[in-house]
Amino acid sequence: MQAAWLLGALVVPQLLGCSHGAQEADREWEGGWGGAQEEEREREALMLKHLQEALGLPAGGGDENPEGTSEGKGALGAEEDGLEEAEEEEATPTLSSSPSPSPTPEDTVTYILGRLAGLDAGLHQLHVRLHALDTRVVELTRGLRQLREAAGDTRDAVQALQEAQSRTEREHGRLEGCLKGVRLGHKCFLLSRDFEAQAAAQARCAARGGSLAQPADRPQMEALSRYLRGALAPYNWPVWLGVHDRRAEGLYLFENGQRVSFFAWHRAPRPEPGAAPSAAPHPLSPNQPNGGALENCVAQASDDGSWWDHDCERRLYYVCEFPF
Repeated sequence: MQAAWLLGALVVPQLLGCSHGAQEADREWEGGWGGAQEEEREREALMLKHLQEALGLPAGGGDENPEGTSEGKGALGAEEDGLEEAEEEEATPTLSSSPSPSPTPEDTVTYILGRLAGLDAGLHQLHVRLHALDTRVVELTRGLRQLREAAGDTRDAVQALQEAQSRTEREHGRLEGCLKGVRLGHKCFLLSRDFEAQAAAQARCAARGGSLAQPADRPQMEALSRYLRGALAPYNWPVWLGVHDRRAEGLYLFENGQRVSFFAWHRAPRPEPGAAPSAAPHPLSPNQPNGGALENCVAQASDDGSWWDHDCERRLYYVCEFPF
């Protein structure tokens, strides 16, 4: 029995080497594909079966010599494991060195269709985002329109408040003028001790609901003279009236555009009785008006009520007139 095992140990490696050489030849002949490996496995199994029959070994194992059978199985299993590892090592470079198959037209079409599907999905997302942006723009436009409407309403409300305030100030000024000033018929006169040019004085009187004083006849002139004399005595201050000839030299008009028909121009004092008359004008109080085109606005002296023409940009006191 030991001689049989020794014979098996000597013959099996040779058979395996022969099978290994045959395997390499078959692999080279078949190009290294998986069918050659399967045929090699079948050939090895057949050779092992013939060897077991020649040695008289049982094919499925028996109870007569369990120890020998296990030892034989162990030796054959080790030989088979080594053979499979060698086959795998040789099969790996052969498979890796095989050329990759070239793409077919169907593969190219499939690839292009896949890319087009990706582009279509991207375009769909862009359309969705653009729709969201359009919706947002519409909402912002609507909100802006509402803000503009609200701003317009606010502007109208502010304008209405300003108009109401202006009316209130005019009414207040009119009442103040008649309460603090002097009333004459349907007019009230109120002196202002602020120094203003003639146009600025007219604007301030208008803002208070009146205008610069416009004495239309002698009774109004005398009443205004008494009021100014009592308010400014013992001094003599020129006070702006609402009289000017800015439109045409010598054509005197009131601020309301009516033509002046009553004048109270200052005249130089007459010489004393027995004194020789002088043709030269009085140096301190010449006859008025004497300014020509340089002096186009009229002021009234507070001491005697006479009219003097002055430069319209000169800053003087002024007297306002309010309707009653």
